[in-house]
Amino acid sequence: MVSVEAVTEPVWLGEGPHWDAREQALYFVSIFDKSIHRYDPSNGKHTRSVLSDMPGFVIPVEGKPNHFVVSLKRRVVEVEWDGADGSARELRTIAEVDQDNPGNRFNDAKADPRGRLFAGTMGNEYEPGKFDLKKGSLYRMDPDGKVHKVATGIDISNGLCWDVKEKAFYFADSFEYDVRRYDYDIETGNISNPRLVFNYAQHGLEGIVDGMTIDTDGNLWIANFDGHQILQVDPRKGKLLRKIRIPALQVTSATFGGPALDVLYVTSASLNRGAEQKPPCGSTFRVTGLDVKGHPNVNVKLQ
Repeated sequence: MVSVEAVTEPVWLGEGPHWDAREQALYFVSIFDKSIHRYDPSNGKHTRSVLSDMPGFVIPVEGKPNHFVVSLKRRVVEVEWDGADGSARELRTIAEVDQDNPGNRFNDAKADPRGRLFAGTMGNEYEPGKFDLKKGSLYRMDPDGKVHKVATGIDISNGLCWDVKEKAFYFADSFEYDVRRYDYDIETGNISNPRLVFNYAQHGLEGIVDGMTIDTDGNLWIANFDGHQILQVDPRKGKLLRKIRIPALQVTSATFGGPALDVLYVTSASLNRGAEQKPPCGSTFRVTGLDVKGHPNVNVKLQ
């Protein structure tokens, strides 16, 4: 039986959940709160630290405990944080992108199976819910810090997950309302040959495509922002398999965690866009009883 439970305090715009297997803890960001967050399911403790600008992601650095790569607006920054409230320190800027579009910001990112950082940007939000379209790009940052632009003309970068067996990289541009599949070369990190594999309108879905993760069967778990749900999708057949109701309208992303990687952690937002989003909106939710497992989240490798 599927169970959905809010496990953190609400935030403004929760995003980018990352399960740290070494610490058995969940990290995520709240973008408009300019904060990074940690949730420890062993004791239920939820801590946070405010940074100097809006973070789009927080991912641990491989081999450097308490060190993370965090985006602050258009910069990728190394941050040191011991997980205690208010103790994060910004150490250095690793990269800066989109200098030609200074209003842009990073929105989502993950490390690929070899620890390369894939991170996407989005256009300036000049009014609540209104954005400069086609201004974003998708970047790959290699362990040596070199940055490669791998896709352009993006509205809002989202999603990002890999299926090594299928040699596939999945990516969502939220305002395109669909999921793309790229051919993926694990040795080089190159992506190519994009094509659409799942479209909201074809399945009668409303809202937008937000963050997503992938299970060990190769099925995607897609956050349906403005849809109160997480979708399980078979991207090889373009088939909608399941809808899991979440008690928050603005579902933003998901990742698998827990000792057996069989718990789905789902982030959400509480943005007031004409209607107040009362608790538990904005919480992170724990979904159990799905009878599926995910892959371990990969940390970023930095030289």
